[in-house]
Amino acid sequence: MIDIGKINTLKVSKQNSSGIYLSDESGKQVLLVDKKPQKYELDESIDVFVFVDGDEHLTATTQKPLAQVGDIAYLNVVSVNYYGAFLEWGFTKNLLVPYSEQHHELEVGESYFFKIFLDEKGRLVATTKLNQFIADEVNPDEFTVGQKVSLLIADETDLGIKAIVNNTYWGLLYENEIFQTLRMGQRIDGYIKTIRDDFRLDLVLSEIGYGKVTTLTDKILQMLHDNGGELAVSDKSDPEKIYTLFGVSKKVFKQAIGALYKQKLIEIEKLTIRLI
Repeated sequence: MIDIGKINTLKVSKQNSSGIYLSDESGKQVLLVDKKPQKYELDESIDVFVFVDGDEHLTATTQKPLAQVGDIAYLNVVSVNYYGAFLEWGFTKNLLVPYSEQHHELEVGESYFFKIFLDEKGRLVATTKLNQFIADEVNPDEFTVGQKVSLLIADETDLGIKAIVNNTYWGLLYENEIFQTLRMGQRIDGYIKTIRDDFRLDLVLSEIGYGKVTTLTDKILQMLHDNGGELAVSDKSDPEKIYTLFGVSKKVFKQAIGALYKQKLIEIEKLTIRLI
């Protein structure tokens, strides 16, 4: 089955003067419309983006857009005309936002969050009307504490930064648990910290649980070996310094060096840790 508006893995089924044709397992074909395509072997599998062109023909390209059907993305408005607004999305043809899909007037040069979908003719379009796609409350059966998820960074709040989880739900990163610079529209991996009693998600950027501590202890030992057996960091160091060095919170770091100390592998001093 060929998914319109998404990356598909298709096989080269035919090459002639008209171009290169690709097909799925059922034999359905699409034309590769790259202006200067690479040389491919018959039956070679390639990843392509499939879309409907201006003549309503199903076509494919090796170009990869910034987002696909079903995704929510933070995109820039490059032009506006009587059809609607057009977005830059890493593709040759800009993406249309019809006026009927604009929650408010869009300005050229500004970026907004959009949901990408297919209209009734199978054409790719976008909408700013996100409330129908992003829920505040989750089905608790969909997530578990510690689960890795995809985040799209959104607005700042009094408590921290909101993020869109798996293109579907809102979640919150608390300000005192963020140890890196985040920007609006950034995609980043995160983890479920808590599924609250009100069925909302609290998030963290570092893996939680014993598995994370185990991985970190190996990293600390390797860094100690690489630096002559001593590192200028300890359980008294600033959280920002710890995150810069190891990419984890101070709490996780203290658990890791505590485990190494109990194994009599390191000594913990006021400003340093060192191998025994």
